[in-house]
Amino acid sequence: MPIYEYRALGKDGKSKTGILDADTPKDARNKLRGQGIHVIALVEIQGVKQSRRLPFFGRRNLADLAMVTRQLATLLESGIQLREAIGALIEQIEDRSLQTAYRDIREKITGGKSFADALGDHPFYFNPLYVNMVRAGEAAGTLDAILNKVADYLQAQTRMQGKISAALAYPLVMVVIGTGVVIFLMTFVVPKITNVLLSQGKTLPLPTEILVAISNFLLNWWWLLLGVAISLYIAYRLVKATTWGKRQYDLFMISLPVLGILFKKQAVSRFAITFSTLLQSGIPALECLHILRNVVDNEIMAETLDEVSKTIIEGGEIAAPLRRSKVFPPLVGYMIAVGEKAGRLEPILTKIAEAYDEEIEVTSQKVTSLLEPLMIVTLAAIVGFIVLSIILPIMELSQI
Repeated sequence: MPIYEYRALGKDGKSKTGILDADTPKDARNKLRGQGIHVIALVEIQGVKQSRRLPFFGRRNLADLAMVTRQLATLLESGIQLREAIGALIEQIEDRSLQTAYRDIREKITGGKSFADALGDHPFYFNPLYVNMVRAGEAAGTLDAILNKVADYLQAQTRMQGKISAALAYPLVMVVIGTGVVIFLMTFVVPKITNVLLSQGKTLPLPTEILVAISNFLLNWWWLLLGVAISLYIAYRLVKATTWGKRQYDLFMISLPVLGILFKKQAVSRFAITFSTLLQSGIPALECLHILRNVVDNEIMAETLDEVSKTIIEGGEIAAPLRRSKVFPPLVGYMIAVGEKAGRLEPILTKIAEAYDEEIEVTSQKVTSLLEPLMIVTLAAIVGFIVLSIILPIMELSQI
């Protein structure tokens, strides 16, 4: 059944937009008319809604997806059939794109497609981990329990991302505000003051000459700087899209002096909780590793997982390649080796994830406490240089 996006006037005369599914445009208009809505424009959404997003910038909202997944699991636990449960859920989804995806999923299920395959048609929201866990749940007849596990996993990922974002938020805000203040001073305040000083015909001190040169460069060549910045960003995105570029980026990120530890712990925690969740869903270890390869979002770790897969095929242990990698600490490899021998790999992985979540929180606080004074000192030095460059010639003039 086609899905339509509409713009209309409600009963109160206010403009509103929305989406609905109907057999034909006429049926769609009749449905809306029955609700007292006057249609102004009606357009059929062709293909997957996510294709209309900009993949350059698009990012799915894990919190919303976790909430919707939890609600769907609750409806299934209540004995409601999958199609009806999705239908009841659709009207409650606030994200327009996610709502469109679920409408499309419902229609594909009605057409005979499995739930997992229908989810796989919307990779922007449902990654291989989500799809394969649902497929395992469908095969075992435990879809509601699996969806609860998926929701737990997504919420854990949301909490972890929140911790990382909180650690980086203050430094980023300081950089943005500080850069804005410096640009304002250099382009508006400094030129007015330096023009007065230059009109006196006196030789300016070296710091003031440097400040004037920088200010003139910003005023006259700002467009060049903007063009270079945009070009560098595009080049960065294009290079990062390649396997080599992604590997170099990931290697750089985990090698950073302060933040690298935080990113490395995040990668290990994500690996552990994802692996544990997949194993608990009844998916074989080798297949879990193939899924992990596509969702870890770290090329260095992905290469390690490839080695682990080869080791398992050859009859070896999971822990050996982990100990040799640049991402996993030796302790993690040792704990996984103990879990393998004891047949308790799932709980061991869960404990690793919990331990690293706590470490991420502690490390986040340390990173913030280190970056805060560093940013303050850096900005103070820049502003201090500007103030000094302005005060020096004024003091010389006052002495004359």
